[in-house]
Amino acid sequence: MSLHSLAELEVLCTHLYIGTDLTQRIEAEKALLELIDSPECLSKCQLLLEQGTTSYAQLLAATCLSKLVSRVSPLPVEQRMDIRNYILNYVASQPKLAPFVIQGLIQVIAKITKLGWFEVQKDQFVFREIIADVKKFLQGTVEHCIIGVIILSELTQEMNLVDYSRPSAKHRKIATSFRDTSLKDVLVLACSLLKEVFAKPLNLQDQCQQNLVMQVLKLVLNCLNFDFIGSSADESADDLCTVQIPTTWRTIFLEPETLDLFFNLYHSLPPLLSQLALSCLVQFASTRRSLFNSPERAKYLGNLIKGVKRILENPQGLSDPGNYHEFCRFLARLKTNYQLGELVMVKEYPEVIRLIANFTITSLQHWEFAPNSVHYLLTLWQRMVASVPFVKSTEPHLLDTYAPEITKAFITSRLDSVAIVVRDHLDDPLDDTATVFQQLEQLCTVSRCEYEKTCALLVQLFDQNAQNYQKLLHPSSGVTVDITIQEGRLAWLVYLVGTVVGGRLTYTSTDEHDAMDGELSCRVFQLISLMDTGLPRCSNEKIELAILWFLDQFRKTYVGDQLQRTSKVGFY
Repeated sequence: MSLHSLAELEVLCTHLYIGTDLTQRIEAEKALLELIDSPECLSKCQLLLEQGTTSYAQLLAATCLSKLVSRVSPLPVEQRMDIRNYILNYVASQPKLAPFVIQGLIQVIAKITKLGWFEVQKDQFVFREIIADVKKFLQGTVEHCIIGVIILSELTQEMNLVDYSRPSAKHRKIATSFRDTSLKDVLVLACSLLKEVFAKPLNLQDQCQQNLVMQVLKLVLNCLNFDFIGSSADESADDLCTVQIPTTWRTIFLEPETLDLFFNLYHSLPPLLSQLALSCLVQFASTRRSLFNSPERAKYLGNLIKGVKRILENPQGLSDPGNYHEFCRFLARLKTNYQLGELVMVKEYPEVIRLIANFTITSLQHWEFAPNSVHYLLTLWQRMVASVPFVKSTEPHLLDTYAPEITKAFITSRLDSVAIVVRDHLDDPLDDTATVFQQLEQLCTVSRCEYEKTCALLVQLFDQNAQNYQKLLHPSSGVTVDITIQEGRLAWLVYLVGTVVGGRLTYTSTDEHDAMDGELSCRVFQLISLMDTGLPRCSNEKIELAILWFLDQFRKTYVGDQLQRTSKVGFY
């Protein structure tokens, strides 16, 4: 092929990847499809890789090769082996290629390896030598090590990825074989690399070293995120996840050094990397219970709790939003996989539950910050409190001390937020009803723990705010901002009353609790009456929506057909 043709291909690359003219881009896509179908595709890709003058030329070659090796009618085995070996030699000889080019070429290797996983030549699985190939890279420079780790990371991801253009049974067979023959070796190799890196003084100013640690942590995360049993778990059910670690991996998880390594990395690395270490710890905390016997499980949980204590005693890293979010996920996963009865038996439990409570209270007080992360904290407390009736251990769970503090922090922080929202014209959290309802649903369980304290606080706040509102409605009062603030506070209080009333459980409820529900409910009905007499001046959409929420919760709790017994609330 002439150099003139190469120049034309490079123009095509420019139009395809960075062009702004839509017509030219569409033409470039058509030309790319023609190139893939051309008998000369491989020779042109080779020319682009060896003589192309831009990274986009190399990326085009990687894209063409990826589509070529992914065809349903595969290329001959020898040809795929040649392509794989060529790319391995190419990236080894040019380790400083643009990262997106390296990624694109390595994806080709991953696809070839996956699709040829069961292919045999001379009684050998010819595409399974990938770990041996990678070890050659690990003996070279830092740049070569990075390439080797990326190869394993991309392969692990590719093996986990379902290709819907092919039979799912074939994908599962390949993924299961990879899991059983290679994945443990990949994880052990990644952990040993991290130990080597951590054993030396880390030069965090060296971008290459940082990149190496980042890629190894991503590799560990890909191993731990593997779909071990073919469940294809829905990612939206993140907080319900249990990692089905194979039994053959027990030895790795039973070594205390494994967890210690990732906790040490979290404390030693800058935020971008420490976040990845925490993501790995989330998966370690989610390991299926049945991997261990009872003494082993207690020891493993003890090591996790020690790590939590260390993080909360040195909370500087949690000022980073990424670290904060992953740590909240970590705490929620602990309760997903371990029972409250097991947690209270851990020696450090009293101190750790105190630290977690203080951390949660501080998080709730910063109401404008990270509602998605707070979801996990509320999930933790919701599940902890819901477990109290089932705890048989004599060790104190201390939730009767801390749950009311969590409830109080939520209530007071939301009321305090109203004035700031109104005066600074910020986005009102009440407008995000999906988040509000989700948080209230979690709070309803927590609020019923030591319910007398919750009820007393809400009665005091409701009376105080209702009186202030009544005064502001007096004709001589014309401060519109103050009225808006008071209405916002009352809207929150009505939502909160609806939440605690809706949290009533038949099997734990008492006449005293029902009487408290009545005390709170009658105040909402009095507010409804006050607003009806003051129409149209008292009309406020936020309060009205909150009242509808309250009425729905009250109906489900005290008016529904399925009630187990008569309640005195009906007579208020």
